[in-house]
Amino acid sequence: MNWRAERIGLNARDNTMSRTMNQNGTDEEGNTGQVYQILLIEDSPGDVRLTAEALREARMPFDLSVVPDGVEALAFLYREGQYHDAPRPDLILLDLNLPRRNGREVLARIKEDCNLDRIPVIVLTISTAEEDIITSYNLHANCYIIKPVNLEKFFNVIQSIEHFWLKGPAASTVGEVTDGS
Repeated sequence: MNWRAERIGLNARDNTMSRTMNQNGTDEEGNTGQVYQILLIEDSPGDVRLTAEALREARMPFDLSVVPDGVEALAFLYREGQYHDAPRPDLILLDLNLPRRNGREVLARIKEDCNLDRIPVIVLTISTAEEDIITSYNLHANCYIIKPVNLEKFFNVIQSIEHFWLKGPAASTVGEVTDGS
C-alpha cells in the first residue's frame, strides 16, 4: 500500500483521488463533461494534501494521481510496472526538487517524447532561482509557478491553474493528442 495514498485519503489500491460522475452525468456540484486526469509529481505530503484540497474546492470533475519522485513519475507516464494501467494525464503539476530523479530531468524526458510532449506541464515549486526558471522554460515547461507560503494564496494558485489550463484559454490543447490507449 502506498503511504501517500493512505495519508491524503486517496484510494490506496490505485493511488488516485476522484471526483466521480453520478448516473445523470454530473458530479456532486452539478458539473458535466470530461473528468480531467491530473498527475501531481510531489514528494512533500503536506503539499500533496494542500494541492488535493485546493483541487477539490475548484469543483471540477478530476482524477488525481500522485507520485513522490522522478523515477515513479516516468514509470507512471510510460505505464511501467505497477502503473501498467495508469491514465494518460491531461495536466501535470511538477515539483523540481524531487528525490531519485529531479523535476528538470522528468520535464526534459516528457518534452523529448512525441507521445507526451503535448501534455501541459506546470512547474510548481518553491525555487525562486532565476536559473531554475530559465532552465524550466528552456525545457519547454508550459508555466512556472512559485508556491506561495500563504495558504489562501496557495489555494488561489491551484484554482487559477485549473481554470486556465482545464477551463480557460489553454483548455483547447488539453487532451487533444492521444497515444492510442
